[in-house]
Amino acid sequence: MSLNQTPQSNRTHIAFFGQTNAGKSSLINAVTQQDIALVSDVSGTTTDPVYKAMETTTDPVYKAMELLPLGPVMLIDTAGLNDTTQLGALRKQKTLEVLNKTDLAVLVIDSLHPNLDFEMKLVKTIQEKKVPLIGVLNKSDLNALDAHQLESMSKDMGISIYPVSSVTKEGIKELKIAMSLALPSDEDQFKIVGDLIHPGDFVVLVTPIDKAAPKGRLILPQQQTIRDILESDAIAIVCKEHELRETLNRLGTKPKLIITDSQAFLKVAADTPKDIPMTSFSILFARHKGDLIQLVKGAKAIEALKDGDKVLISEGCTHHRQSDDIGTVKIPRWLKQLTGKHLHFDYVSGVSFTDSAKDYALIIHCGACMLNKKAMAHRLETVEHLQVPIVNYGVMIAYVHGILDRALEPFPLAKMIWDEVN
Repeated sequence: MSLNQTPQSNRTHIAFFGQTNAGKSSLINAVTQQDIALVSDVSGTTTDPVYKAMETTTDPVYKAMELLPLGPVMLIDTAGLNDTTQLGALRKQKTLEVLNKTDLAVLVIDSLHPNLDFEMKLVKTIQEKKVPLIGVLNKSDLNALDAHQLESMSKDMGISIYPVSSVTKEGIKELKIAMSLALPSDEDQFKIVGDLIHPGDFVVLVTPIDKAAPKGRLILPQQQTIRDILESDAIAIVCKEHELRETLNRLGTKPKLIITDSQAFLKVAADTPKDIPMTSFSILFARHKGDLIQLVKGAKAIEALKDGDKVLISEGCTHHRQSDDIGTVKIPRWLKQLTGKHLHFDYVSGVSFTDSAKDYALIIHCGACMLNKKAMAHRLETVEHLQVPIVNYGVMIAYVHGILDRALEPFPLAKMIWDEVN
């Protein structure tokens, strides 16, 4: 990922749904003015144009791009949901899973072959997920509806429907404006630390060089936090863990906040004066991407772990694991040392939670820097419904090192909840 690129997790995820051959791929090509989606007259041939075989893929196609007036987006081209083949059933499952990360759904209706019973069921499914939804009546150049017919269809389906032609491009400009207006307004959706600081504040970031990060780059949470500090007109000062004490001595001005990599918590806590607030990148992302209160409550479940309990360690992305990997090596070791219990650990990367999550006494999740808010919220809702406690790396590491109280001081509500459950 270039430093100039918007991370996938910060892109608005727009997914196109509909029956087979409704013209989803052609519509995406028209909206983007690029041939980014494979188009064929053969039913059910949407596929990844680079990596997937046309006959066997079940995965939706993802394309990151800048799209005016929407800005940085992730467009998702899904397979037709009315495919009755065995492969179609797998495609349907993959397509519906996309809803768990979708910020805006676009229902594409074939004006030549509408199937309103099918499409109204799909509308209900999307609305149950509380995903903003607009409808598109595609192929209007071949079968245009008059204003009264279009209004009647919109009323019956309970959504706004826009007529377009992927061939003539008629209605495409209006559709993009409608997509922009349909998205919920959330100016602070990417704020990480900006609400905790003021213009001119000093913020010290303790950033050990992560061996798992590609050479020449900081890890994503560090990049995004620095950007957020700069956008807040504050001053970011970056050092490594063994440089913190000297950095504070040279500053001459007390920093507003110190943010550390969780793995350096103990040393940073020891070197940080008690009157300077301190937390971690991972705890900031627990709040930014999910529900810090839920994750703080999950830390309490560590005390209740018993011999033989299963613990799931979940990461939102895959990466090359080092010999001292945080998820597979350090966290299991810390938990065993703290609890003195014989625990069984399972590991998953980049997959959503299912009902199998109920088999675990505790789930420990990464900072979710590669997941968008919608995807992380779905994971938290899933485990809450299953009544399984969940904690993230930063909260868990602060807990096992006995400094969670201090790490939560910048967040008064979370600190109050922790004091109550503790």
